[in-house]
Amino acid sequence: MSILDLFCSVDEFWQQFAPWWQQHLLASGARQRRRPTRLHPSEIMTIAILFQQSHYRTFKAFYTEHVQQHLRGEFLQLVSYTRFVELLPTVLVPLIVYLYHQLGTCTGISFIDSTALAVCKTPRIHQHRVFACDAARGKTSVGWFYGFKLHLVVDDRGELLAFCLTPGNVDDRRPVPRLVRRLFGKLFGDRGYISQDLAADLLVTQGLHLITKLRKNMHNRLVDVGDRLLLRKRALIETIVDELKNVCQIEHSRHRSPLNFLVNLMAGLIAYCHLPKKPSLDLGLPALPAAA
Repeated sequence: MSILDLFCSVDEFWQQFAPWWQQHLLASGARQRRRPTRLHPSEIMTIAILFQQSHYRTFKAFYTEHVQQHLRGEFLQLVSYTRFVELLPTVLVPLIVYLYHQLGTCTGISFIDSTALAVCKTPRIHQHRVFACDAARGKTSVGWFYGFKLHLVVDDRGELLAFCLTPGNVDDRRPVPRLVRRLFGKLFGDRGYISQDLAADLLVTQGLHLITKLRKNMHNRLVDVGDRLLLRKRALIETIVDELKNVCQIEHSRHRSPLNFLVNLMAGLIAYCHLPKKPSLDLGLPALPAAA
């Protein structure tokens, strides 16, 4: 997506969202000055998303070497790098709402998985202070980490359907009921989602079939051939996670603010939603309306 197309999409959303947001803000009772910033919120959101689509590894280099040097014609009222970092938290809520507008529609075949978002290197866990109240130690198949877990649900076309952020020590099965409340059909996951109670609850409440691989100490069960083949295609979501981390750069250990961490994460997910070509199973299934 070009800069112009991205800005038009973001600005069109902002024009509809801003009046509603202003009406629903909670007032503290004190008089507050609401002076407009030099950069419009749509421009701030656009630059944040552009960074996730770029090949720069640090935002400072992207802003000082690319935006300030080559995009002054597109953004006429650019501010300093320090000021821009101060403005980023002001667009967190709009970015979250905009991301929800970019989510895909369920096709009846969905995949679920979680990935670790480490916020610091392992030797520095005891010195880390930025996320001391929010992050937690967790363990994945490749070892321990300190940070958060990003839970994702995608469809067979590689579109994001739902997401959730939890501390690193939260069980993968805990946020599932909230993540899949708008889904139908079949949901494929790894062994971390094995739970008879969870599968029965999803089947009874919304007719959603949870299909997972079996552990080595479990008895074999009859599984439809088509479901078995789709279960082997669960690597689709792992490919998407790889793109989110290495292309859209949702994970790094240089965060100095929890709010800017969330801005970076939301902008990265939006950047993925705007990718012209996503990992896909190419099943050719149309999106169907969710069951009532």
